[in-house]
Amino acid sequence: MTEEKQKSTISFFEKYLSVWVLICMVIGILIGKFVPVIPITLNTFEYANVSIPVAILIWIMIYPMMMKVDFESIKNVRKNPKGLYLTWVVNWLIKPFTMFVIAYIFFFIIFSNFIPADLAKDYLAGAVLLGAAPCTAMVFVWSHLTKGNPAYTVVQVATNDLIILFLFTPIVGLLLGASGVAIPWATLILSVALFVVVPLAGGILTRTIVLKLKGEQYFKETFLPKFDKLTIVGLLLTLTLLFSFQGDVILSNPIHIILIAVPLIIQTFLIFFAAYGGAKLLKLPFNIAAPAGMIGASNFFELSVAVAISLYGVSSPVVLATIVGVLVEVPVMLTLVKIANNTKSWFKNYSIGEKYDEKN
Repeated sequence: MTEEKQKSTISFFEKYLSVWVLICMVIGILIGKFVPVIPITLNTFEYANVSIPVAILIWIMIYPMMMKVDFESIKNVRKNPKGLYLTWVVNWLIKPFTMFVIAYIFFFIIFSNFIPADLAKDYLAGAVLLGAAPCTAMVFVWSHLTKGNPAYTVVQVATNDLIILFLFTPIVGLLLGASGVAIPWATLILSVALFVVVPLAGGILTRTIVLKLKGEQYFKETFLPKFDKLTIVGLLLTLTLLFSFQGDVILSNPIHIILIAVPLIIQTFLIFFAAYGGAKLLKLPFNIAAPAGMIGASNFFELSVAVAISLYGVSSPVVLATIVGVLVEVPVMLTLVKIANNTKSWFKNYSIGEKYDEKN
């Protein structure tokens, strides 16, 4: 499989991820309802508010993703920085705050007759965790489906991973503090370290060693694909386990799944068009504009779920809100991919391999 084919192909499981999430939700709820000893027993394996079984499964998801990030490409940032500036502004100066505002309006005002104030506060916290974590690995899929510039997309993802290390904690703390939620800073910082710093360092180390011993072709065409199914399995098992913990909440408030999804979907479209429209104003080529819109629109839901679990526990409605983010992610992003491809004529048409001329 060539590098281009590998990046452009969305797997069967990725394409129908929302279907698998729904199946996992049903299985998890049934387990929680009829075999409660399983979640109760697994819940006993916990340290510092972190579920050890869930942590292991999340690591299985995140570690392969981190190996895909090539930080060597950061050296070329200065050659064409406008797309990066746009991504940073949308992801860190706009997205977290619009998520807070939109979620607050829906949970506390529009849906106030359906969602009690305490639950609204929890759902808002989950939405904030999603809004403060722009996507990483899945961006490569969305970029490829829009024939985005792969090298530039790598830089966008890599720099956002670095920014997450410094801005995720203070932004989440600021917004959750504003919503009246107490912040256990030690746990939040520990979560970022466990689910970003450590796997990122491990991914870079693994990448460096394999490239040195086997070469780039082996790494991209043989080594990385070995982890693709493992990542999906880890995701599905994690969701099944989480939904088993969430069974009572879901069965008590099934309508809340839809209510949570509404502001998340609106936010996704808003952020995409903010970045996409900004790219048009900056006269960026399509193969940079489309990934710029995708990276802000989608979320690093693995991190959001992990931090939600660490901060509030696996049975918290906060975790449910982040899981709904996973539920709506794929169908919404595939819709945005279609919108981007249908509006390609808005931008200068550069092919994937064509060098971006910043003067234009």
